[in-house]
Amino acid sequence: MQTLGFDEKILSIDIGGSRIKATILDTEGNMQMDFQKIATPASPDPGNVIQAILELTRDFQEYHRVSVGFPGYTRVGIIHTAPNLGTAKWRGVDLGRLMSDVLNKPVRVLNDADMHGLGIVKGIGLEMVITLGTGFGTALFMDGNLLPHLELAHHPISKRRTYDDYIGERALIEFGLEKWNKRLKKALGILQTVFNYDHLFIGGGNSKKITFETGEAITLVSNLDGIKGGAKVWQREMFYTV
Repeated sequence: MQTLGFDEKILSIDIGGSRIKATILDTEGNMQMDFQKIATPASPDPGNVIQAILELTRDFQEYHRVSVGFPGYTRVGIIHTAPNLGTAKWRGVDLGRLMSDVLNKPVRVLNDADMHGLGIVKGIGLEMVITLGTGFGTALFMDGNLLPHLELAHHPISKRRTYDDYIGERALIEFGLEKWNKRLKKALGILQTVFNYDHLFIGGGNSKKITFETGEAITLVSNLDGIKGGAKVWQREMFYTV
């Protein structure tokens, strides 16, 4: 187990389908500088994405460790799926090792919704986190412990559509805000029935476009809250191995 030193700083990176975001955190997840963003490369293969990260973080202050939230299924730093970046280009890529070689720092790579959730959940009962962005991200926690990752985005919600198809960015653009909100409301009802969560947190850039009342068991959160999970990634070994 690699424990955090009291005064260490963590570079926390969130790779998205449209933007890459980063900041520096202290060990408690407090931001040490303003949130920075750069467009995800039009050809988002591993080399181009890493180059964009280097450009984004070129003038960042000193840091000691790196946490990366990736939009797909990851396990111990290795990418298995990348639906919105191109799975064929990313499958089997050891992003943790590549980033560590380039930055000369220890690196941990986690699914982006999992990392987002680490910065948000309260540690009480079964908590679910979903992110509404280019795709649909999900994470589950029991009493603050991250459960093995489920790629619910690829589960069918209808005969021909997955959750990604149904309420992802493309659906919002194609069908408009009103219909997208109706679809999201239906999806949230399914999640409540299937998972019986104690609390649901909704993040991601499109969470700001929700127009209906969500109820007491649902909390809308910001990307700034989620990126703080980059510090939590280093606090327990299990957060990295699931």
